[in-house]
Amino acid sequence: MKPLASFARFVLCGGGVGVLSSGAVALLGGVMPWVLANALITAASTILCTELHARFTFGTGRRAGWRQHWQSAGSAVAAYALTSVAVLILHMVQSSPGMLTEQVVYLSASGLAGIGRFLLLRLFVFAGGRSRTSVLALSPALSPALSPARVQETWAAVGRASAAWGRAYAEPSAAAA
Repeated sequence: MKPLASFARFVLCGGGVGVLSSGAVALLGGVMPWVLANALITAASTILCTELHARFTFGTGRRAGWRQHWQSAGSAVAAYALTSVAVLILHMVQSSPGMLTEQVVYLSASGLAGIGRFLLLRLFVFAGGRSRTSVLALSPALSPALSPARVQETWAAVGRASAAWGRAYAEPSAAAA
């Protein structure tokens, strides 16, 4: 039940800041290039959200450290790239989309990025004293796919495929010689 409660807090904190950020990006986008406005708002909202997530969402009860800020910033860079690409594609498809259309695209991309950020922050950044294995055990949807046996099985399959590809690649060049 705890992962559900932290996801609800993540949505409230991150989603609330995200909605405010989307309005700020739209306003700043009117006076500067949209990509620059998105970068500035993303930086400010990331700092705010990292603090909110450290204190409330993931229950550490204390301020985020430099490590958490840098890791959170890394996930925000990916979110920034996703939202920027989504809006740039929109502008390629429609030369002058309305503000509502732009906001729908921006918020949709932000929502997808937010789900990815939640998983990253919960499983790695704010995992606290829990080991990675115990964190994955709390996430039933992820733990079967990331179990040690499954990882070993996947690497074995990759090794077999690599060997087969290597033989297939080597045979034509040997015949050509």
